Amino acid sequence: MEELINFIENLKTKIQKEKISELKEFGYLRKVQDLVVFIEGVSDAFLGEVLNVVQDGKVKGRILTLALYPDYVGGIIIDGKEIKEGDLVERTGEIISIPVGKNFLGRVINPLGEPIDGLGEIKEETRYPLERPAPSVLSREPVKEPLHTGIKIIDSMIPIGRGQRELILGDRHTGKTTLVLDTILHQRFEEKPLYCIYVAIGQKMSKVKRLVKILKDYGAMSYTTVIVASSSDSASLQYLAPFAGCSLGEYFRDNGMDSLVIYDDLTKHAWAWREISLLLKKPAGREAYPGDIFYLHSRLLERAAKLKDGGSLTAIPIIETQLGDITSYIPTNVISITDGQIYLETELFFQGFRPAVSIGLSVSRVGSSAQTKAIKKVTGMLRLDLARFRELQAFLQFASDLDEATQKKLRHGQVLMKILEQKNQETITFDQLTCLLWAAINGYFDKFDLKEIKDLEKEFLDELQKEEFVKEIRLKKDITPEIEQKLKEFVIKFIDSYERSKVYKK
Repeated sequence: MEELINFIENLKTKIQKEKISELKEFGYLRKVQDLVVFIEGVSDAFLGEVLNVVQDGKVKGRILTLALYPDYVGGIIIDGKEIKEGDLVERTGEIISIPVGKNFLGRVINPLGEPIDGLGEIKEETRYPLERPAPSVLSREPVKEPLHTGIKIIDSMIPIGRGQRELILGDRHTGKTTLVLDTILHQRFEEKPLYCIYVAIGQKMSKVKRLVKILKDYGAMSYTTVIVASSSDSASLQYLAPFAGCSLGEYFRDNGMDSLVIYDDLTKHAWAWREISLLLKKPAGREAYPGDIFYLHSRLLERAAKLKDGGSLTAIPIIETQLGDITSYIPTNVISITDGQIYLETELFFQGFRPAVSIGLSVSRVGSSAQTKAIKKVTGMLRLDLARFRELQAFLQFASDLDEATQKKLRHGQVLMKILEQKNQETITFDQLTCLLWAAINGYFDKFDLKEIKDLEKEFLDELQKEEFVKEIRLKKDITPEIEQKLKEFVIKFIDSYERSKVYKK
């Protein structure tokens, strides 16, 4: 009893020192456990409220409430040092928010909107809460405008639309980050701007620095913001990072612009939330994740949308799988939330096929409605052709015993697969892709040796740039019979010229 009286007297002394001029609700830190705190005395605090830790009238830290109990409140430390048990806590009545605006383009920031690139302060235009309700069904419109990635295999068979949610998943070191990096780099060739937000969750800072350098070297930082909660940052910042990226993307969407948010990756985000939840004494479920792990990602990804008469927010979450298991807990959760997935296969990667996209396991539920008419017309049979090729591949080792028709189909499939291979940072515009795939699908490249297909492709694209009908495809976004005739004449002429130059070189 004596200890309680002494504690109350000490608390009274602390409160008198604060010189409070208006009525405020105060509490104290009952327990500090790593990044998690438990607070007594702020019984009216609500979920998501920011609480200030005060000392001598100054704010020395901030806490975000994440759990409400009958006698106390649980939360996480957002910022501040030397926060200890017994510290005074003040309610603010505010929810956590982040500064947003166009001034954040070209900058590297943390999840609280603070610059970490050493380039000075950023002037904020307004503030957005980190947690916002998703747009209603009535305020949305169907996804039908393409988001060109510049990656052949995606733009031709697994198209992404502006406002879509497309998951990328695969094992470690299969090229997931490279895929999204190329997508960002390609936007400099697109007529309609797309503002990109790359959210790095639990990544090494060395990896983030390399990525930022590539973006700068290619001039892509002018339309990109990088939000970093690195592996050395607390689980609190890793938990907040995707919501910060989403809020910044919503600023562009709400102002009639198009934005793309990449979450790299949500597996580490789930780990951070699991760590926080266990420390907050939330009941553990499957794989020790809390019961609201599905809601964690669904409320984040549902905010991606194409608004009626407005902008769009596209979400590309990344999930890391273990030993190719896409049926485990977090991958199946996110697959069920998103509008399709791109699966990167380890076996394909080590066979040298890059990007190592598995055509059989990848799908876009938006489908051809997110493709331009030109690509749609040309690639209608591509997936079918490759499916036939995969069936015949089992007989590839007995190729000498196969009849001529089967050998031709195998050959055609091999050429198509070779054409779909692509190096890093070598993206292709949709008009060039349309012409290249038209020639490949129609069998014009089948007679050439597989080793020379990539050289043939390079020369083909170089010659193609000189042609006027390519501009027509770019303008009309369609292949009319007249354009197709011009394309056919060009391909025949090019093949003839290429064969003659080969003979001359010999």
